[in-house]
Amino acid sequence: MSNTEQELQMTRSHALFAEAQNLLPGGVNSPVRAFRGVGGDPVFIERAEGEYLYDVDGNRYLDYVQSWGPMILGHTHPAVVQAVTEAAQHGFSFGAPTEAESVLARLVIESVPSVEMIRFVNSGTEATMSALRLARAYTGRSKIIKFSGCYHGHADMLLVQAGSGVATMGLPDSPGVPVETTANTLTAEYNNAAEVELLFKTYPQEIAAIIVEPIAANMGLVPPQPDFMERLRILADLHGALLIIDEVMTGFRVALGGMQGRLQVTPDLTCFGKIIGGGMPVGAYGGRREIMEMVAPAGPMYQAGTLSGNPLAMAAGIATLRELRKPEQYAILERKGQLIEDGLNKVLRDSHISGQLQRVGAMFCLYFNEQPVTNYTQAKQSDVQRFARYFWAMLQQGIYLPPSQYEACFISLALSDEQIEETISAAAHALAGER
Repeated sequence: MSNTEQELQMTRSHALFAEAQNLLPGGVNSPVRAFRGVGGDPVFIERAEGEYLYDVDGNRYLDYVQSWGPMILGHTHPAVVQAVTEAAQHGFSFGAPTEAESVLARLVIESVPSVEMIRFVNSGTEATMSALRLARAYTGRSKIIKFSGCYHGHADMLLVQAGSGVATMGLPDSPGVPVETTANTLTAEYNNAAEVELLFKTYPQEIAAIIVEPIAANMGLVPPQPDFMERLRILADLHGALLIIDEVMTGFRVALGGMQGRLQVTPDLTCFGKIIGGGMPVGAYGGRREIMEMVAPAGPMYQAGTLSGNPLAMAAGIATLRELRKPEQYAILERKGQLIEDGLNKVLRDSHISGQLQRVGAMFCLYFNEQPVTNYTQAKQSDVQRFARYFWAMLQQGIYLPPSQYEACFISLALSDEQIEETISAAAHALAGER
């Protein structure tokens, strides 16, 4: 059965999911993959190429998930495949230094001016938890400020008012996280610098760092309001705290220098992931030299990882960043993003459906919400049932979207103008039944 027909053929996906539920918690290895936000069973993917995913039942989909962000060049990009293949022929892991680690470090440092030194880890969670430990070590303080709806990984201290899968699952926090662990985590509303200022007045000598997504991309996609990030920089400086910008999702996606480059806001520390590994498991944190030199073995703040700087991940990251450094790549992504934004906004107008298309660069989210979304409270007012219907209607037409209202969509360089038109046409058809 073709994916252009009314319903998808998902016989093998259903069977594989039934089997997986006996082997894996919820049948998945990351919660949002279970389709709890949209109902039904997840699609099991067999392979990917360019802008397409192919499932185990032979259906093909235009992919706007892109492994949750890293596949900015498209799947199985020849340069990345070649780099990983060549690296694999020399060995998978050594537990020893390699030249590739310095090559990728130099590419990041040259692209992001705030980063003078960098430490590679294996995930975004590792990056954020390590950056916060470093901030506490550097300042000698214990408390941190995060924002409601911002997800910085699943470290205990960060599972407070988190977005992403926590929002989808309806979990306010998580069992298993001791109260003592989150006692030093303070929360403020995203885009509300006044609340941050109040926290500093309440705890003037106790806050080590502010950690923030420069685009809140784990409650859908919420851009920073004018002067919000700039105000955080001022408040951190005024009170002797560090500003940590979590660019795990936005780094090398919205600009070569990340969202901090677009905003011209300089953090003390930056967290990376996703794109810098080209689809391989990787994360990193970096920043000012004087701060980073506190990391062991240069300094006393301990952090280690057996597979950190894995040669296959380094090879994929090097190949990806070299492709992104070619002329006009981000101008191309911006143009594609604008085409999608203009097209979907026209669909919303023509269908007379309340919706908000929010986009920055090669990231976007369609909220089924009457008002523009600027924080987590407003994001949670979206019509998740309508989103679920939209998701399945798009999937039936061969468009693979994140299976949650609270996740961002991603655009890759492999996406053609014709495929964008196909996506817009599918959206018009999907929303026609919602009038």
